Amino acid sequence: MKGCLIIHGYTGGPYEVEPLANYLRNSTDWHIEVPTLPGHGTELNLEDASYEGWIQAAEEELQKLMKHFDIVYVIGFSMGGMIASYLAAKYEIAKLVLLATSGKYLSLRQLGLDVAGVIGDGLRGHLKENQLFNHYKKKVGVVPFKAHIEFMKLVRFTRKYLDKVNSPVLIAQGQLDGMVPYKTAYYLDKEIHSEKKEVVFFERSKHLICLGTDKDTLNNMVYDFLMESSA
Repeated sequence: MKGCLIIHGYTGGPYEVEPLANYLRNSTDWHIEVPTLPGHGTELNLEDASYEGWIQAAEEELQKLMKHFDIVYVIGFSMGGMIASYLAAKYEIAKLVLLATSGKYLSLRQLGLDVAGVIGDGLRGHLKENQLFNHYKKKVGVVPFKAHIEFMKLVRFTRKYLDKVNSPVLIAQGQLDGMVPYKTAYYLDKEIHSEKKEVVFFERSKHLICLGTDKDTLNNMVYDFLMESSA
Protein backbone atom coordinates (compact mmCIF):
# COMPACT_ATOMS: atom_id res chain seq x y z
CA MET A 1 0.00 0.00 0.00
CA LYS A 2 1.08 3.54 -0.71
CA GLY A 3 0.88 6.76 1.26
CA CYS A 4 0.29 10.27 -0.05
CA LEU A 5 0.83 13.52 1.83
CA ILE A 6 -1.00 16.60 0.53
CA ILE A 7 0.02 19.99 1.94
CA HIS A 8 -2.28 23.01 1.66
CA GLY A 9 -1.30 26.65 1.17
CA TYR A 10 -0.70 29.76 3.24
CA THR A 11 -3.78 30.97 5.19
CA GLY A 12 -5.66 28.03 3.74
CA GLY A 13 -6.54 24.55 4.86
CA PRO A 14 -7.35 21.04 3.61
CA TYR A 15 -10.45 22.40 1.85
CA GLU A 16 -8.16 23.97 -0.79
CA VAL A 17 -7.07 20.52 -2.00
CA GLU A 18 -10.17 18.55 -1.02
CA PRO A 19 -11.36 17.68 -4.56
CA LEU A 20 -7.97 16.20 -5.42
CA ALA A 21 -7.68 14.37 -2.09
CA ASN A 22 -11.15 12.87 -2.49
CA TYR A 23 -10.45 11.89 -6.08
CA LEU A 24 -7.33 9.98 -5.05
CA ARG A 25 -9.18 8.36 -2.12
CA ASN A 26 -11.96 7.19 -4.45
CA SER A 27 -9.62 6.06 -7.24
CA THR A 28 -6.98 4.20 -5.23
CA ASP A 29 -6.41 2.20 -2.05
CA TRP A 30 -3.72 4.65 -0.91
CA HIS A 31 -3.66 6.27 2.48
CA ILE A 32 -4.21 10.00 1.85
CA GLU A 33 -3.10 12.38 4.60
CA VAL A 34 -4.03 16.09 4.47
CA PRO A 35 -2.86 17.74 7.70
CA THR A 36 -3.83 21.23 8.83
CA LEU A 37 -0.72 23.34 9.37
CA PRO A 38 -0.46 25.26 12.68
CA GLY A 39 -2.70 28.32 12.78
CA HIS A 40 -4.48 27.34 9.55
CA GLY A 41 -7.83 25.78 8.69
CA THR A 42 -11.34 27.20 8.62
CA GLU A 43 -10.59 29.31 11.71
CA LEU A 44 -7.27 31.12 11.28
CA ASN A 45 -5.05 31.75 14.31
CA LEU A 46 -1.72 32.89 12.91
CA GLU A 47 -0.61 35.35 15.59
CA ASP A 48 2.05 33.02 17.01
CA ALA A 49 2.67 30.91 13.90
CA SER A 50 6.16 30.44 12.48
CA TYR A 51 7.51 29.07 9.24
CA GLU A 52 9.57 26.53 11.20
CA GLY A 53 6.37 25.28 12.82
CA TRP A 54 4.65 24.87 9.45
CA ILE A 55 7.56 22.90 8.04
CA GLN A 56 7.91 20.78 11.18
CA ALA A 57 4.22 19.85 11.16
CA ALA A 58 4.39 18.66 7.54
CA GLU A 59 7.69 16.85 8.14
CA GLU A 60 6.27 14.95 11.11
CA GLU A 61 3.34 13.79 9.00
CA LEU A 62 5.73 12.61 6.28
CA GLN A 63 7.83 10.70 8.81
CA LYS A 64 4.71 8.91 10.05
CA LEU A 65 3.79 7.89 6.51
CA MET A 66 7.31 6.66 5.77
CA LYS A 67 7.17 4.39 8.81
CA HIS A 68 4.08 2.62 7.50
CA PHE A 69 4.42 2.74 3.71
CA ASP A 70 7.26 1.79 1.37
CA ILE A 71 6.11 4.21 -1.32
CA VAL A 72 5.14 7.77 -0.41
CA TYR A 73 4.06 10.60 -2.70
CA VAL A 74 4.01 14.26 -1.69
CA ILE A 75 1.73 16.89 -3.20
CA GLY A 76 1.94 20.57 -2.31
CA PHE A 77 -0.28 23.51 -3.18
CA SER A 78 1.04 27.09 -3.11
CA MET A 79 3.17 27.48 0.06
CA GLY A 80 2.61 23.77 0.58
CA GLY A 81 4.46 23.18 -2.67
CA MET A 82 7.57 24.83 -1.28
CA ILE A 83 7.31 22.71 1.87
CA ALA A 84 6.82 19.64 -0.31
CA SER A 85 9.95 20.50 -2.30
CA TYR A 86 11.96 20.83 0.89
CA LEU A 87 10.73 17.43 2.07
CA ALA A 88 11.49 15.86 -1.31
CA ALA A 89 15.05 17.21 -1.08
CA LYS A 90 15.49 15.83 2.42
CA TYR A 91 13.74 12.43 2.12
CA GLU A 92 13.47 9.65 -0.44
CA ILE A 93 9.95 10.18 -1.71
CA ALA A 94 8.65 8.38 -4.79
CA LYS A 95 7.12 11.35 -6.63
CA LEU A 96 6.45 15.04 -6.11
CA VAL A 97 3.53 17.14 -7.37
CA LEU A 98 3.72 20.95 -7.21
CA LEU A 99 0.48 22.88 -7.69
CA ALA A 100 0.58 26.69 -8.10
CA THR A 101 3.72 26.58 -5.98
CA SER A 102 4.86 29.89 -4.49
CA GLY A 103 8.50 29.89 -5.49
CA LYS A 104 7.66 33.45 -6.49
CA TYR A 105 4.50 35.30 -5.55
CA LEU A 106 2.10 38.07 -6.48
CA SER A 107 1.42 38.65 -10.16
CA LEU A 108 0.44 42.34 -10.04
CA ARG A 109 -1.06 42.33 -13.52
CA GLN A 110 -3.33 39.36 -12.90
CA LEU A 111 -4.14 40.52 -9.38
CA GLY A 112 -5.35 43.80 -10.86
CA LEU A 113 -7.60 41.92 -13.27
CA ASP A 114 -8.96 39.81 -10.42
CA VAL A 115 -9.72 42.89 -8.32
CA ALA A 116 -11.43 44.48 -11.31
CA GLY A 117 -13.51 41.33 -11.65
CA VAL A 118 -14.56 41.52 -8.00
CA ILE A 119 -15.53 45.18 -8.41
CA GLY A 120 -17.45 44.41 -11.59
CA ASP A 121 -19.39 41.57 -9.96
CA GLY A 122 -20.12 43.87 -7.02
CA LEU A 123 -21.57 46.55 -9.29
CA ARG A 124 -23.71 43.94 -11.06
CA GLY A 125 -24.93 42.50 -7.79
CA HIS A 126 -23.16 39.16 -8.34
CA LEU A 127 -20.56 39.43 -5.58
CA LYS A 128 -21.83 36.32 -3.78
CA GLU A 129 -21.01 34.32 -6.91
CA ASN A 130 -17.40 35.55 -7.12
CA GLN A 131 -15.15 32.69 -5.93
CA LEU A 132 -12.14 34.93 -5.28
CA PHE A 133 -14.15 37.30 -3.09
CA ASN A 134 -15.76 34.48 -1.12
CA HIS A 135 -12.42 32.79 -0.50
CA TYR A 136 -10.52 35.82 0.73
CA LYS A 137 -13.17 37.93 2.48
CA LYS A 138 -12.95 35.83 5.67
CA LYS A 139 -9.19 36.41 5.86
CA VAL A 140 -9.32 40.20 5.80
CA GLY A 141 -8.28 41.55 9.18
CA VAL A 142 -7.47 38.16 10.73
CA VAL A 143 -4.03 37.55 9.19
CA PRO A 144 -1.36 39.45 11.15
CA PHE A 145 1.50 41.11 9.31
CA LYS A 146 3.94 38.89 11.20
CA ALA A 147 2.43 35.85 9.50
CA HIS A 148 3.14 37.35 6.06
CA ILE A 149 6.77 37.78 7.11
CA GLU A 150 6.88 34.12 8.17
CA PHE A 151 5.48 33.13 4.78
CA MET A 152 8.22 35.05 2.99
CA LYS A 153 10.84 33.50 5.28
CA LEU A 154 9.54 30.06 4.38
CA VAL A 155 9.78 30.74 0.65
CA ARG A 156 13.35 32.04 0.99
CA PHE A 157 14.38 29.09 3.17
CA THR A 158 12.88 26.36 0.99
CA ARG A 159 14.12 27.85 -2.31
CA LYS A 160 17.63 26.76 -1.34
CA TYR A 161 16.55 23.12 -1.50
CA LEU A 162 14.96 23.10 -4.96
CA ASP A 163 18.17 22.02 -6.70
CA LYS A 164 18.44 19.06 -4.33
CA VAL A 165 15.16 17.50 -5.45
CA ASN A 166 15.71 14.30 -7.44
CA SER A 167 12.23 12.75 -7.37
CA PRO A 168 10.10 12.71 -10.52
CA VAL A 169 8.06 15.90 -10.40
CA LEU A 170 4.86 17.25 -11.95
CA ILE A 171 4.55 21.05 -11.95
CA ALA A 172 1.05 22.41 -12.60
CA GLN A 173 0.27 26.11 -12.86
CA GLY A 174 -2.77 28.22 -13.74
CA GLN A 175 -2.11 30.95 -16.27
CA LEU A 176 -4.66 33.27 -14.61
CA ASP A 177 -3.04 32.96 -11.18
CA GLY A 178 -2.94 36.36 -9.47
CA MET A 179 -1.03 35.16 -6.41
CA VAL A 180 1.74 33.14 -8.07
CA PRO A 181 2.91 34.39 -11.49
CA TYR A 182 2.52 31.63 -14.07
CA LYS A 183 6.18 32.04 -15.05
CA THR A 184 7.04 30.58 -11.62
CA ALA A 185 6.56 27.18 -13.23
CA TYR A 186 9.53 27.92 -15.51
CA TYR A 187 11.56 28.98 -12.48
CA LEU A 188 10.77 25.72 -10.68
CA ASP A 189 11.57 23.73 -13.81
CA LYS A 190 14.96 25.45 -14.02
CA GLU A 191 15.85 25.10 -10.34
CA ILE A 192 14.74 21.49 -9.88
CA HIS A 193 17.21 19.07 -11.42
CA SER A 194 15.11 15.89 -11.44
CA GLU A 195 15.64 13.75 -14.53
CA LYS A 196 11.89 13.31 -14.94
CA LYS A 197 9.90 16.56 -14.97
CA GLU A 198 6.56 17.56 -16.41
CA VAL A 199 5.30 21.15 -16.57
CA VAL A 200 1.63 21.75 -17.35
CA PHE A 201 -0.25 25.05 -17.69
CA PHE A 202 -4.00 25.42 -17.29
CA GLU A 203 -5.32 28.34 -19.33
CA ARG A 204 -8.53 28.84 -17.31
CA SER A 205 -7.18 28.30 -13.79
CA LYS A 206 -6.47 30.93 -11.15
CA HIS A 207 -4.56 30.36 -7.91
CA LEU A 208 -7.06 27.93 -6.36
CA ILE A 209 -6.22 25.39 -9.02
CA CYS A 210 -7.75 22.42 -7.18
CA LEU A 211 -11.11 24.22 -6.90
CA GLY A 212 -11.21 25.86 -10.33
CA THR A 213 -12.60 25.20 -13.77
CA ASP A 214 -9.87 22.71 -14.67
CA LYS A 215 -10.03 20.67 -11.45
CA ASP A 216 -11.29 17.49 -13.13
CA THR A 217 -8.53 17.58 -15.73
CA LEU A 218 -6.01 18.31 -12.98
CA ASN A 219 -7.23 15.40 -10.87
CA ASN A 220 -6.84 12.99 -13.78
CA MET A 221 -3.41 14.35 -14.66
CA VAL A 222 -2.09 14.01 -11.10
CA TYR A 223 -3.52 10.49 -10.87
CA ASP A 224 -1.92 9.45 -14.17
CA PHE A 225 1.43 10.92 -13.15
CA LEU A 226 1.45 9.09 -9.83
CA MET A 227 0.26 5.83 -11.35
CA GLU A 228 2.72 5.64 -14.23
CA SER A 229 5.91 3.66 -13.84
CA SER A 230 9.06 5.61 -13.04
CA ALA A 231 11.13 3.23 -15.12
